[in-house]
Amino acid sequence: MSDTQQIWLDGEIVNKADAKISVFDHGLLYGDGIFEGIRFYSGRIFRLEEHIERLILSAKAIHMELPWTLEEICQATVDSVKANGLKDGYIRLVITRGEGGLGLNPYLCPKPSMFIIAAAIQLYPEENYTKGLELITCATRRPTPGSLSPQVKSLNYLNNIMAKIECIQAGVIEGVMLNEQGYVAECTGDNVFVIKKGKLYTPPVSDGSLDGITRQVIFELCQNAGLELTEKSMTRYDLYTADEIFLTGTAAEVIPAVKYDQRLIGDGTPGPISKQLVEDFRALANSEGTPCV
Repeated sequence: MSDTQQIWLDGEIVNKADAKISVFDHGLLYGDGIFEGIRFYSGRIFRLEEHIERLILSAKAIHMELPWTLEEICQATVDSVKANGLKDGYIRLVITRGEGGLGLNPYLCPKPSMFIIAAAIQLYPEENYTKGLELITCATRRPTPGSLSPQVKSLNYLNNIMAKIECIQAGVIEGVMLNEQGYVAECTGDNVFVIKKGKLYTPPVSDGSLDGITRQVIFELCQNAGLELTEKSMTRYDLYTADEIFLTGTAAEVIPAVKYDQRLIGDGTPGPISKQLVEDFRALANSEGTPCV
């Protein structure tokens, strides 16, 4: 990361060394905040408005009043990319409850704080997109939707981090998380799709998954390609016996998985539908978006 990297912070573009928040910020003290991860390709931000709309809905869900409009947040995001002179990369947009007193009371925080980071990223090595990932089942379960909706992208990601630790200790990059009923929810940071006999399946959001932006793009691509896609509650058995598995996420994009809990998926190589969707997604992501150069 460059020492000259520029950060958008509460209305100003500042050098990363000057991008600081208070130790009394409720985002730091209590995980009281929200975020979005957004990709940009070839000088265009992919699905910018959809991401910011979701961010605003997350704020509404946790009773956080934002002093910025959707248009203002979109413009700030564009400005942060322009300030760093990047054409391809990843944006992390974070809104915290802001500075307040010690204690949980959010009404002691007079105004939210927002910062936007634009940087280069490669979540997985390129060879994993051609050879596929290996997955495990994580012992850590997804929080129940009754405690906090998975549609809220909150700053409290400790649950996912504990699951990621399990993956790393097992020598793999990613793992499948189940809900309390034992159904597949999602991976530590990605949505999961299964292909069986030419048909696609993915867990419903009611089973604990985020309704990801890239997940929605897959729905669009499948419709355009005439592929049947169904939301369906699934157990590990459905993944063990799948012909193909792939994951989706803003940072991950679309990536095949070829091994799960030591069981080969299909013949152990990325299948034809997964490979086609990887290509289709990349073509779409590089052909549309909000200009940011």
